[in-house]
Amino acid sequence: MTQPTPIRRDHTRRPRLLDLFCCQGGAAKGYADAGFDVTGVDIHPQARYPFTFVQAEAVAYVLEHGAQFDVIHASPPCQHDSDCQRLQGRDHPDLIAPTRTALQATGRPWVLENVRGALPKLDRPVMLCGPMFGVETYRHRYFETGGGLALNQPHHPPHLVPQAKMGRPIPPGHYGQFVGNFSGVDLARQVMGVPWMNRDGIRECIPPAYTHHIGTAALDLVAATGLGVAA
Repeated sequence: MTQPTPIRRDHTRRPRLLDLFCCQGGAAKGYADAGFDVTGVDIHPQARYPFTFVQAEAVAYVLEHGAQFDVIHASPPCQHDSDCQRLQGRDHPDLIAPTRTALQATGRPWVLENVRGALPKLDRPVMLCGPMFGVETYRHRYFETGGGLALNQPHHPPHLVPQAKMGRPIPPGHYGQFVGNFSGVDLARQVMGVPWMNRDGIRECIPPAYTHHIGTAALDLVAATGLGVAA
């Protein structure tokens, strides 16, 4: 495995983060709020992405350009490991292993995110959930890290607030699930902190509060070790 190499940094600029498989930019927003200059990459056009965007195949892009960034986040498409896709018998590529290999080759600190169904393929991931950060929905996401970046598992508050049934209007005193063809897009935008997104983006996105938490740890690593790219 390639190890991170300390390189002289320009402290007048914001550190750069590469956001692979970026979709509409939920992860990106949290990293930007933490203090990163974010560039997103996705194979599909992403007109709603709120930061610098490159349309490209993510694994190929990180192999060519990943070492130019201070930190890399990757969210390979989760459909291969989602419960609903298995029930419907749909076939999707499994990109977790090739993405990890590409991330390791960059020598940069990295984050690899996915859903519960991918747990057997992830190495000691940290699980994040909405109530850990005051986000009023139970959306579990799992984050493997490498390249010198490590995360502690936050306390997981018990799920005491009932959830609305999938696809149904959200009664008072309930959390929404915001997956599939859910109702209440405006409420979901408010709850998740993603006011620029449409339904397609919301139902798969990482709440920015999660990556703000991760980004803070990543910034501390870059500052403490001098890891990073030259200006």
